[in-house]
Amino acid sequence: MPELPEVEAARRAIEDNCIGKKIIRALIADDSKVIDAVSPSDFQASLVGKTIVAAHRKGKNMWLQLDSPPFPTFQFGMAGAIYIKGVAVTKYKRSAVNDTDEWPSKYSKVFMELDDGLELSFTDKRRFAKVRLLENPVSALPISELGPDALFEPMTAEDFFKSLSSKKTGIKALLLDQSYISGIGNWIADEVLYQARIHPLQISASISKESCFALHQCIKEVIEKAVEVGADSSQFPSSWIFHSREKKPGKAFVDGKKIEFINAGGRTSAFVPELQKLPDSQAAKAPVRSRKTPMKDEDVDDSDDAGGPEEQVQEDAKHVELKGKNTTKKGKKPPAKEKNTVNDSRGAAVEVRSRGKNPSTKGKHQEDEKDVVDQKKKTRGGKKLPAKRKSLESDDEHDDDGVDRDDDKEDQEIIKEEKSKAKKETGKTGKQPKKRSR
Repeated sequence: MPELPEVEAARRAIEDNCIGKKIIRALIADDSKVIDAVSPSDFQASLVGKTIVAAHRKGKNMWLQLDSPPFPTFQFGMAGAIYIKGVAVTKYKRSAVNDTDEWPSKYSKVFMELDDGLELSFTDKRRFAKVRLLENPVSALPISELGPDALFEPMTAEDFFKSLSSKKTGIKALLLDQSYISGIGNWIADEVLYQARIHPLQISASISKESCFALHQCIKEVIEKAVEVGADSSQFPSSWIFHSREKKPGKAFVDGKKIEFINAGGRTSAFVPELQKLPDSQAAKAPVRSRKTPMKDEDVDDSDDAGGPEEQVQEDAKHVELKGKNTTKKGKKPPAKEKNTVNDSRGAAVEVRSRGKNPSTKGKHQEDEKDVVDQKKKTRGGKKLPAKRKSLESDDEHDDDGVDRDDDKEDQEIIKEEKSKAKKETGKTGKQPKKRSR
């Protein structure tokens, strides 16, 4: 997924090719899941005629500064990508838009044509990205909640150590927290922890000063190297664990040492047990087991983005604890409908239904009304009506208590009709009408 190096590569491509140029045409996708809180027509009107003054980034968010606000802001999500026609921009695997595809791509969410003929597009195949129009991106969510940028605003080693000494969460979870440091995602966290020889689940406050300084240096070196090569993973050093993160368990090795996969910080994590060990005091308590599947980041939303969608894999320990248990909530079943039959005046069997109660406990008048209702339903207008169809696949006709509300309504209408007739007969004869024989 796009992390700091990938987004920085996109920002630099725009800075090198688009600054000072005017937007003469814009096409905005009608996709409210990605285009956030603004209509395509309003978005388009806010871009056309504006000049691109600068391209900015913080963490994994980028925005274009135009000659007047509002400014288009891009949160890349799982597969967001910037493409500039005729310009090589780093392509990471999950963006998956090829040079041979139509232009602009069918996955394009924002397309802009500049006054010199250059065209650029923001695409998103997975639709987890967010594109916004903001008056001041720095003071608005999600950018306003981000911690210092890992590349542009790094902590000093001493400040980093002091900060970790007060944190009681696992180190990987902390590195993924964008409000702590912005820009570090899953692959960078795995890489820097491997190089610093720190277990992903180690409590941050328990990390020694020496290891903390090593981690600080690894964060700096990994990010700078990835940015230097334009986030082109084929140019990452061969000694990095990055190249083996998605191999099958049992076949994943780095420098001849076995890689295992666990859940840390809500994400599938690659580490080398031989080199990355938990302190003895924590190792005895850690309910951790290796995963049987390789790294599958594409199955998880970009959950470490502040303000973004939060689809995280549950902690591995919880899976162990709940294994074999039925955690489904037990609701009360509606009372079964009892079936009884009586004979109508012609001797035909008529079904009398009661919802969870014995018909014999009802008043005689209520029984008679029910008999009439059921007979009326079956022979209304002298014609036998077809039985109601009930679907096994749909609960649309039923409320939460399992009662068929359409039947209730029909019952009431028939009872009302019978009472009305009885009232009319009483008015004519002055006598109560005889009750119908069952």
